Amino acid sequence: MQVTETLNSGLKREIKVTVPAGDMEARLVTRLNEIKDKARINGFRPGKVPMQHLRKLYGKSFMAEVVNDILSNQTRRIIADRGEKAAMQPEVTMTEDEKEAEKILAGNADFEFQLVYEIIPAIEIKAMSDIAVTRPVYDVPDSEIEDQVKRVAESTRSYETKSGKAADGDRVTIDYVGKIEGVAFDGGAGTDQPLVLGSKEFIPGFEDQLVGTKAGDEKQITVTFPDAYQAPHLAGKEATFDVTVKEVSGPGPLEINDETAKALGLESLDKLREIVKGQLENQFGSITRQKVKRQLLDQLDTAYQFEAPSKLVEAEFSNIWNQVNRDLQAAGRTFADEETSEEEAREEYTKLAERRVRLGLVLAEIGEKAGVTVADEEVQRALFDTIRRFPADQQQQAFEFYRNTPDAITSIRAPLFEEKVIDHLLGQVSVTDKKVSKEELTAEDEAEETAKPAKKATAKKAKKADEAASDEAAAEAPKKKATKKKAADAE
Repeated sequence: MQVTETLNSGLKREIKVTVPAGDMEARLVTRLNEIKDKARINGFRPGKVPMQHLRKLYGKSFMAEVVNDILSNQTRRIIADRGEKAAMQPEVTMTEDEKEAEKILAGNADFEFQLVYEIIPAIEIKAMSDIAVTRPVYDVPDSEIEDQVKRVAESTRSYETKSGKAADGDRVTIDYVGKIEGVAFDGGAGTDQPLVLGSKEFIPGFEDQLVGTKAGDEKQITVTFPDAYQAPHLAGKEATFDVTVKEVSGPGPLEINDETAKALGLESLDKLREIVKGQLENQFGSITRQKVKRQLLDQLDTAYQFEAPSKLVEAEFSNIWNQVNRDLQAAGRTFADEETSEEEAREEYTKLAERRVRLGLVLAEIGEKAGVTVADEEVQRALFDTIRRFPADQQQQAFEFYRNTPDAITSIRAPLFEEKVIDHLLGQVSVTDKKVSKEELTAEDEAEETAKPAKKATAKKAKKADEAASDEAAAEAPKKKATKKKAADAE
């Protein structure tokens, strides 16, 4: 086998591979010998079929298998022998001339093909001692834990039907139909929906307009969905809701004790406090983690500036761009509405794609050098967590998809690997804890605050497309958030 480099420019490589006809013949003969003793052909005893007859029957198909074997198995070895790593599967070209192809399959001509690919650049891992990050830490005060316990306990409060007008704090039971420009929208209707006035469970302004209503009243409410509403196709739009008030109930006393906890399925009030505290700490800890990770990645991005394989960048950009356009389409908006242009947006997202690819390669190299691995059990747990996000009647289908799609499993494994590499790096760099207020912790980074609306509105979803749930969000309209859950699902 002869390998000749025909192009070496930056990360781009082209090589010509020639497999002599004699080598092809030898491979074919080996394959024919493998079946000689097994072949069952009329007129011949087992093991006595002449080679020429076998060649006549199977020669062309077996030679095609030889060609496929060379392309699928030898290609990787050829690149590895050159000390290179291909960024993506190489493009393979070979003769399209039917007569030439027939000669190759007949063993009368050399088999020639070309490989076109980009290599992953060599990355020299730098010392991490110069990297320093500040970890913002918010200590959840007891008062906030108690406030959250109170909100959770609200789900156990009893209500009694009352006559007269609904006041703030009362619970109304309503039917409603939402419309935009006079047309009902999906997910905008509800029947026998309980709503505590003043709970801020529904979008701003909705509950206020129900204060003073009584059972049997029909009222049209006009509200505007928040610009950052969870269902992009509703965000920022004015809507009317035809509401029928079916019942008004007054609240009983709110009791927070062991019996309250038991009503939530827990053994004691202390256990409820413990769960709420843990969930709040996890919630704010997640924000801390993201801010630390952002600092770390920003410094790695500055430290590692190199040409990224264009095909990887194109693939990453395509993923981002498709998500951005889906979000805009769902929201009924354009780039102009986001105070940018398609050209400017393309430029911004191309930079984002380049950054992601570079950082992905750097983290992969660091992880490989550090021996970071992800166990199959970890992937399986993450897979089950992903499957549980699907509706119950779709979970089996989703499981089969992931099980039979290697790229899908890779999408499960990759973020696990990345987080482990981040953990490894945080053990290598300088980390300084800084006590902050909740407002400081939850404030947007300066880069996000100064970003163009298009970037703010769509970049986050482009980064986490798997978390987009516009359909589920629409089903909650006109709710701002899902109604309060029990302690196990407390915020």
